[in-house]
Amino acid sequence: MGVAIRAAGAGDRELIVRLLDEAFQDDPVSGWVFPGEEYRRTTHHRLMAAFTDIVLAEGRIDVTEDGSACALWLSVPADGHEGPDEGGTAAAPEGADGSVGADEADDAVRMREAVDPANPRVEEIARLLAASHPAGRAHEYLWMIGVAPERQGEGLGGALIRHVLDRCDREGLPAYLEASSTRSTKLYERLGFTFTGRTLDLPAGPQMWPMWREPRTGPAPTANAARPLGN
Repeated sequence: MGVAIRAAGAGDRELIVRLLDEAFQDDPVSGWVFPGEEYRRTTHHRLMAAFTDIVLAEGRIDVTEDGSACALWLSVPADGHEGPDEGGTAAAPEGADGSVGADEADDAVRMREAVDPANPRVEEIARLLAASHPAGRAHEYLWMIGVAPERQGEGLGGALIRHVLDRCDREGLPAYLEASSTRSTKLYERLGFTFTGRTLDLPAGPQMWPMWREPRTGPAPTANAARPLGN
């Protein structure tokens, strides 16, 4: 039986925030941004709310009809930087030393001030993600995908991802994501994503694995091929 998926709207905001908060409580990147279980439990949801608001305004959130899983996507236009080359390696953006443009820096500051003003890691993760993001080609960016803890392992995350990848294949669009564990990289590989060759190393923290997917013209991946990022 297929998974029923719909586009989320403003009325789904609290559902999406709750799903992401629950799904990413034990994620290594969330643990780095908000160290300490109690601190993370009381603060983490603010970052998930900020992400949700951005994507509701600028992108698309898909949610399963039963409200058990969601995926946040942004359509990234082409710009002046290069995406992965023919060997699958992402070209370094301008500011490859980790610097970002003024707009991105301002966004990172605003994110910290809105989420957790005294926590520099909120700003730092925003800057690092902006600096490492490949560009040059229009693509779909899977920002986050979360599944309710009690529903993980049922293939819901894979169904949500394939829902957009099918459109990417029809339209000839690549897709991009950052995996937060080696386990999730293997799962995303089954959907056609490949590691770009350069990890995103959080200072004194975990690694992330940027992954890129070229559009496919052959048979679609098999069912239950992926699980949610960060779970």
